[in-house]
Amino acid sequence: MTSTNQQPLVMEARGLVKRYGRVVALDHADFEIRAGEILAVVGDNGAGKSSLIQCLAGASHPDEGEIFIGGKKVVLDSPTDARERGIETVFQSLAVSPGLDIASNVFLGRELRRPGFAGSVLRMLDKKRMRAEALDAMSHLGLQTLQDITQPVETLSGGQRQGVAIARAAAFGSKVVILDEPTAALGVKESARVETLIKEISARGIPVILISHNMPQIFEIADRIHIQRLGRRLAIVDTREVKMSDTVSLMVGAVTPAELGLEEHAAARG
Repeated sequence: MTSTNQQPLVMEARGLVKRYGRVVALDHADFEIRAGEILAVVGDNGAGKSSLIQCLAGASHPDEGEIFIGGKKVVLDSPTDARERGIETVFQSLAVSPGLDIASNVFLGRELRRPGFAGSVLRMLDKKRMRAEALDAMSHLGLQTLQDITQPVETLSGGQRQGVAIARAAAFGSKVVILDEPTAALGVKESARVETLIKEISARGIPVILISHNMPQIFEIADRIHIQRLGRRLAIVDTREVKMSDTVSLMVGAVTPAELGLEEHAAARG
């Protein structure tokens, strides 16, 4: 893995606050991800990592705080708004349509129409172009086994379906790709395929946010780890410099960043 410390910030969040009644899910949480890096987000139950990701993906709106993309402040009112700004999210549920073919799933919600009268008036889809571009996206990510782009998604394995969802994210995620537990329900072989896809996306310069409970996987493919605790960013650690056991200890509060000689990123805010 190459160092990303000198790479430009692609996405940043400052002081995010999210409340659900009396429950404070995010307590002035900060976040940052740089170009081409694979950043894992980890935390114990109730740490606020899901709320953080939902805010970054546009699925939830923070009560306070700011989000920046490419140094410019943005307001993400919905997942559609986030997608229009180049942020693609693959949630654990995948959100694929089993009855549609691979190409239709890749362009789900972004269907291409034929040029001229057929597309503008008759609203006919340009299926030939969508199939060609979908095949290119799948091949670019190394999914050589999926040559029949008209194959229904319901006939694919779990790993292949995950590949379709990730290919869709990679094809349209020009800024950031967010993956929520991408290998949680997959076997060893399928998980390895998805991990390769993540590395392919990163190699293209697109940063990947990886939410996972699989610590060996995180230390295998992630560059850095964002540790979330009690609604805030506790620390950011480099997977090449910190032990897995120490990372877990930080997550559960058994040790502090200072005790491990790390910088504590959680701001002392009210």
